[in-house]
Amino acid sequence: MPLTNRLARPTRALHAGMRRPEMILFLPAITLAAFWFGGERVLVMVALGAPLLFALAGAFQPVDPPQALPDSLGGLGLRAQVVTVLDEILAEGPISGKTTACLVLQFDDMDQILDHHGRTAQTEVLTRSAERICAALRSGDMVARLEGGGFAIALAPVRRLDLESVVQLAARLQAAINVPISLNAQRLYVSASVGFCLGQRAPEPRGKALLDAAQIAADEAARHGPGAIRAYAPDMARHRADREALREELEAALDEGHIRAHFQPQISTDTGAITGLEALARWYHPERGLIPPGEFLPMIEDAGLCERLGEVMLFNALTALSRWDKAGLGVPMVAVNFSAAELRNPKLAEKLKWELDRFGLAPARLCVEILEHVVADADNDVIVSNIAALSRLGCGIDLDDFGTGHASITSIRRFAVRRIKIDRSFVTKVDEDREQQQMVAAILSMAERLGLASLAEGVETPGEHAMLSQLGCGDVQGFGIARPMPVDETMDWIERHRARPSAAPRIGHRAR
Repeated sequence: MPLTNRLARPTRALHAGMRRPEMILFLPAITLAAFWFGGERVLVMVALGAPLLFALAGAFQPVDPPQALPDSLGGLGLRAQVVTVLDEILAEGPISGKTTACLVLQFDDMDQILDHHGRTAQTEVLTRSAERICAALRSGDMVARLEGGGFAIALAPVRRLDLESVVQLAARLQAAINVPISLNAQRLYVSASVGFCLGQRAPEPRGKALLDAAQIAADEAARHGPGAIRAYAPDMARHRADREALREELEAALDEGHIRAHFQPQISTDTGAITGLEALARWYHPERGLIPPGEFLPMIEDAGLCERLGEVMLFNALTALSRWDKAGLGVPMVAVNFSAAELRNPKLAEKLKWELDRFGLAPARLCVEILEHVVADADNDVIVSNIAALSRLGCGIDLDDFGTGHASITSIRRFAVRRIKIDRSFVTKVDEDREQQQMVAAILSMAERLGLASLAEGVETPGEHAMLSQLGCGDVQGFGIARPMPVDETMDWIERHRARPSAAPRIGHRAR
């Protein structure tokens, strides 16, 4: 090491030490020692010179108060602090031979937790998740909260850090978060997607560039989630820009028929017969292929195109129902989701009646699905009158995502709800989790007493299907039954399902 570097470190350490305010307390002792060893002349020199040295070192400057950190997560750092830490590690890397990595963790369903359970529940989930993340890391690693509810992690400098070790760390963080959180007498299953960037693969050797790269990787992971892990690659930034450009294509896609319905079957737990199919939007992009709904539906809402999407989905659904009738497949009804924006249209009931008459279909063949939080927040007189008008018309009213909102029993009766759809958060692992069983049993008991039919969505395993059947749920829907499919594929699926002998599924694991 050059002599200048060897001398610089003790000089910087002495300067830093003199800046500490408590060092001023040693001034009287230093002055007394000067008089003891050098007499009056040295005393005068030290008395005049020492305060000047401390002043030049900054000991008399006020100390900046610590930066305030947010709410109950105040023990965490902020974005700027992560960038500073990464800057320091990257700057010292060529000298120390050590490197780092930055991870960004994003929750897959945090918006739903906010919508269904409120701000307090969201904060509690974030707080407990932060505690678990910190417990899974080393003491030198830094965790910071990001805007929007995610977390950034700056790893303490190490001599060797490869792709596999960071993937293992990301998986360990996910496992810590996946443990269910008990909140308000129910269990919340939380998952997260993780993106990361190794220090040596950052676009630039700066903390901001490294954090931005990890954020881009996290966005890519969220697109392939839930629970995905992605490492940063240079072409991800270009793909991100491409996704932004998709927004401009939405209106044209709706007009040209590129956004159309897939259909997911709903079947009876008693007989196995098909009780209906739900219409779900899918976007067939002419160049990029099938784009998942989680990516374009928020854009639809932001662009104010919910009503236009509703028109497309209704037309697709009624067209499919007519085709099934002509093929003699005996599908009882089709379900279509209606957004709050559609329900604010004062002429909605009139428009639906016109469409049903055009296709020659009875109103009972159309099931109108409405999210529970829309019913709970239905202070708008137009929404209230529209739902009542649809019920009088003869359409079935399904309350979607039941159990996650705040709809009261009064609201259920007020809107003449025909069936409740139990949210997938209650269905997950219902064959293994005793508390899940108790919650579903309570919902089904209430539905029975109110004379409501029931459907469980998100059924993915034979065990969940069997347990829901035993608990008395009327209908089930989910990937364990069939994935959403184009209308042409439904024809073959319905035929195969009708030809298949109806054997009751078995529970694979004993509940604990």
